[in-house]
Amino acid sequence: MANLLLRRALLDAVRVPIGARASSELAKVGNREWVGYGFNGQPNYVDRPDFPLPAVRFRADTPDIKVLREKEKGDWRKLTLEEKKALYRASFCQTFAEFQAPTGEWKGAVGWALCIASLSVWIYMAMKLFVYSPLPASFDDEHQKAQLKRMLDLKVNPVDGLSSKWDYENNRWK
Repeated sequence: MANLLLRRALLDAVRVPIGARASSELAKVGNREWVGYGFNGQPNYVDRPDFPLPAVRFRADTPDIKVLREKEKGDWRKLTLEEKKALYRASFCQTFAEFQAPTGEWKGAVGWALCIASLSVWIYMAMKLFVYSPLPASFDDEHQKAQLKRMLDLKVNPVDGLSSKWDYENNRWK
């Protein structure tokens, strides 16, 4: 119950009133501007390829950014490339190419998996060498052949078992 109350209090603290969203000027979240709905309607920033428009800008408005925002309302051909990049980085953390680039985390995961597999093989070999006793003599080939001959001589399960597949007149398998 306390967990539910805490969760509810946190959600209420983060939420912006509905009236503030509906106004012509979007609300502020801390020092950052709420610029859209986002992927779930909450004022959060996430770089996602399936929903490329985050709800809030990445950085808070600084005096330099405010000047650039006023300048961007005019002709974009008058903006330099550095100014366009600064505006982009104020709104977004990474480009599509940056956040979709492979990170190489799989190499660490595969490395740890191989280390654990190697360790388990070493533990098995140590157990087989030091813990388990050797196999009984009945596992040798000559003992198994003698056991099979004894079962055939005793005609064990002659209807549908092993002895039913032995030809007793020719001494070979049917």
